[in-house]
Amino acid sequence: MKKNPAAQALGKLGGRARAKALSEAELSEIARKGAEARASKLSAARRSEIASKAVQARIAKQQNKGKGKKA
Repeated sequence: MKKNPAAQALGKLGGRARAKALSEAELSEIARKGAEARASKLSAARRSEIASKAVQARIAKQQNKGKGKKA
């Protein structure tokens, strides 16, 4: 069964309209709940792998930031 494109478009608009009406604190709370749900489904090894990549990215960003400056 194919999805109805009109219904999909309305659903997308509804989500965006709701997001515009929410405060930063409400959006942050929704994002936090989503992150917790995602993390609960990941294995400990996968969470560790994601965290390691994040640390490497932060280190690389700091090192690249220093290279562009002149003394």
